[in-house]
Amino acid sequence: MTTTDTEEPTFTIDELAARAGVTVRTVRFYGTRGLLPPPAIGPRRVGHYGGEHLARLALIEELQHQGMTLAAIERYLKQLPPDLSPHDLALHRAVVASWAPETVESVTREELGRRAGRPLTDDEVDRLTAMDVVTRDGAAPDGDAYRVDAGLLRLGVELLDVPFSPDTVLAARTALLEHSRAAARELSRLLRDAVAERDARDVRSLSADMHPLVVQALLTTFQRSLREELREWLGGDCEGGEGGEGGE
Repeated sequence: MTTTDTEEPTFTIDELAARAGVTVRTVRFYGTRGLLPPPAIGPRRVGHYGGEHLARLALIEELQHQGMTLAAIERYLKQLPPDLSPHDLALHRAVVASWAPETVESVTREELGRRAGRPLTDDEVDRLTAMDVVTRDGAAPDGDAYRVDAGLLRLGVELLDVPFSPDTVLAARTALLEHSRAAARELSRLLRDAVAERDARDVRSLSADMHPLVVQALLTTFQRSLREELREWLGGDCEGGEGGEGGE
């Protein structure tokens, strides 16, 4: 992995595939279908991929987990603005992931590393355990298995690269859970009052339609609020500046 003049990490196609947990052949295939933008060509005609490619691969994988066909994924991606940043793509992936129910699986240590998209050291597995991303499966006969929520694993692996202590990450997780549950309770109350006179079947249908919209509204609102907090903290200079709110 190398960095550009702006310190953005870049990857060779092998490094990108390893990070994303896919094969090189898959990366090339997505490129030929237009699902991934072409890489920047460096010395010796070597292609260099960046954070946008990694974020797009993560979004594609999430869409596949939702059961979308390749043609449906192509249509979905074509509807997105062409200049979305990795952060904006991560926002879309979070919304897509919210459509799926929580799915906890028991996997071996080897499979855990494969799903993480990179080999995990013992220390990294311990940190993921401390963050409640994975837990040891005591029911496994060989004792070398972990229970993991696939939706949380990728986020947990990304947090491994954030220069914060596990205690700070756990404190942030607790704060997010407390405030998101409070928001969910208030939204549920408002929606119950709004549909109190409707038929139960209509309420279920409306709930299914509203779920991704509400999640995206919450994520976008939080993104704006966090940007304002960072702007105040850093004196008006934070990532994203005064640019558009991608992903809306």
